[in-house]
Amino acid sequence: MAALARWCVRHRLVVVLLWLLALGATSAAAAVAGSAYSNDYEAPGTESGRATQLLDEGFSGLGGDSDTVVWHVDGSTVRAADVETTMSNTLDEIGRLPGVSSVATPYDTQGAGRISADGHTAYATVTFERQADDIPRSQAQAVVDTARDAEAHGPDGLRVELGGSAVALTEPTSGHLSEIIGVVVAAVVLFLAFGSLAAAALPIATALIGVGTAYAGIVLLGHAMTVADFAPMLGMLVGLGVGIDYALFIVTRHRRGLKRGLPVAVAAEQAVATTGRAVVFAGATVCIALLGMLILRLSFLNGVAIAASVTVLLTVAASVTLLPGLLSFIGMRALSRRERRRLAAHGPAPELPTGLAARWAAFVERHPKLLGGIALAVITVLALPTLFLHLGTSDQGNNAKSSTTRQAYDLLADSFGPGVNGPLTLVSDVDGAKDKLALGRLAGELRSTEGVAAVSPVTYNHDDSTAYLTVVPTSAPQSDATSALVDRLRDDVVPDAEQGSSLEVQVGGVTASYDDFAEVIIGKLPLFVGVVVGLGCVLLLLAFRSLGIPLKAAAMNVAAVAAAFGVVVAIFQWGWGSELLGLGRSGPIEPFLPVIMVSVLFGLSMDYQVFLVSRMYEEWLETGDNRRAVRIGLAETSRVINSAAVIMISVFLAFVLSGDRVIAMFGIALAAAVAVDAFILRTLLVPALMHLLGGANWWLPKWLDRCLPRLSIEPPECRAAAGAKIPVQRGAADGALDDVTTKEPDVRDTAG
Repeated sequence: MAALARWCVRHRLVVVLLWLLALGATSAAAAVAGSAYSNDYEAPGTESGRATQLLDEGFSGLGGDSDTVVWHVDGSTVRAADVETTMSNTLDEIGRLPGVSSVATPYDTQGAGRISADGHTAYATVTFERQADDIPRSQAQAVVDTARDAEAHGPDGLRVELGGSAVALTEPTSGHLSEIIGVVVAAVVLFLAFGSLAAAALPIATALIGVGTAYAGIVLLGHAMTVADFAPMLGMLVGLGVGIDYALFIVTRHRRGLKRGLPVAVAAEQAVATTGRAVVFAGATVCIALLGMLILRLSFLNGVAIAASVTVLLTVAASVTLLPGLLSFIGMRALSRRERRRLAAHGPAPELPTGLAARWAAFVERHPKLLGGIALAVITVLALPTLFLHLGTSDQGNNAKSSTTRQAYDLLADSFGPGVNGPLTLVSDVDGAKDKLALGRLAGELRSTEGVAAVSPVTYNHDDSTAYLTVVPTSAPQSDATSALVDRLRDDVVPDAEQGSSLEVQVGGVTASYDDFAEVIIGKLPLFVGVVVGLGCVLLLLAFRSLGIPLKAAAMNVAAVAAAFGVVVAIFQWGWGSELLGLGRSGPIEPFLPVIMVSVLFGLSMDYQVFLVSRMYEEWLETGDNRRAVRIGLAETSRVINSAAVIMISVFLAFVLSGDRVIAMFGIALAAAVAVDAFILRTLLVPALMHLLGGANWWLPKWLDRCLPRLSIEPPECRAAAGAKIPVQRGAADGALDDVTTKEPDVRDTAG
């Protein structure tokens, strides 16, 4: 790391130009190639997946995305001559638009079911040639504009709304407002921490260049593999948070070197050689946790894992290469004017842990049982809602009230019943008259099945080899009752109807697809969590030569995840303030959220664990005094850990403004987890437990110590370079720590 830092400092202009070239080249390539995201929730081998495949193969054009045009009139009915003429002409025009396969109108002989009983509401189904992920935004916008023209130029009182995945592509978003707000807040926090505009700007610039390059790379990655449309935003969310924090740690170490009288180049080199190694270690743990999603073997999550890992990798690379070059450019301006004047007047001086950080460390040392109990109580309260976690996929009924997709959803639910927004599709191959008779018998049984509101006639393809029928539930797509209906159809109704025939009816549709996806993820979740937690424990075991440290870290990570999910359940599932925050109506938690959140949160928690415990570990190696090691480690690291947490929380919360429910869910979950991790776990519960456990924190069987390879977060020579101990009188007034050890090239000092 020292050699890399030295080269980057000496060739700083080349390094900066190379990064700018990488950013420009990937951005240009992404702009030319365009995006190719795919939200394919289908899990291999599921029944809903087979139903979709049969429908695609047997009915050309029905496999495309189906959207709805809903219209409502108060003063008359949808059968009124002026309304019918306006909407019939509009639907004919939509049917001729590029990309539209067919339009099912309520005004033909088979469309009576698309007109509400009171005659005030009707809807048409617009089927595109392709799925929403493959539909150009311009085609969807043309449908929306044509429908809107009917409202603008039609009879008075005519209201037109549109719903569906393709229509959702046209709804306005906040653009990059969330990223801008997060970056601005981070810049303010950095300026308050450093007092130097130049020093505050460098972590921002480093993170933006690294994340910008990764964002463009993710766009290109979408052409090579399945990448969800929220993957770039998730990568930016994580990348900005960790990128700014990693750069913050390195800049803090660089500034300490300058205050000790080191030349700019030497201070930058030592900052990367020490803290840079810790950053690489922390970034590696985040990537390992993210790539753990690959063991689930779900193409949908593979793209998310690789996209987020690439973002973290590039932010780490920018922190250890671009940042030292930029630090050498600004020179002594990394210090504030006051700090430069003090350095010139009084010369170099070591920084001692005084003030609030030192007083807090001493307070925790005196009251570990009380504070540990309070921390456990807070975590327990926050985590309780997790027990009521309901996994499912939100739909357009969870959108903001002002959106046309939410308006269309509500109109359909109010006029036709909630189930019309998520019908089930039963598909099967057909072979002969017996199969047709069995299908007819199935349709009759379905009409008398509990939870079924309506059943369409059986529809056959051109050669009668495939058939399907549509079942409208009495309950909403997200309802537990609809999931129960899917199970009832699969376990009882369909098998009974198949007897005496060769039918193999597959139950598909919105709810069936989401339930199948959630079931696959839940089934693999224990293996995934075990692998991720196990790998993290192995890394900590190698780094700190202790059994207690990895076990406590695993417990703390699980606690942070549980607390974060508790907050998410309260806001998104129970709806506590979701409408006020512009997050739409309450609904289930996305089934892939636990997997992604465990990966991201475990990696982020490891960052703070490394920066906190490594300083304690060093003091333990030098003195063998656990109380002193915990006290000094907490005093020297808590300030920067808390500053980094404030930055990360600000960035994450800013993404609530993105207008995307999934991204907002990630933002709130990550912000809650980081807040709990930094302010409750790492600066309160962890040190309290370490005080209570004493020397047992660092116990490792001798036979295991001999077998384990040596892994050092910092270069061995850095420990040997410890400075002399400076006696400092500890008092209540200043909160200084007694007998504080000052060190020159100490990675853990960066977190002080």
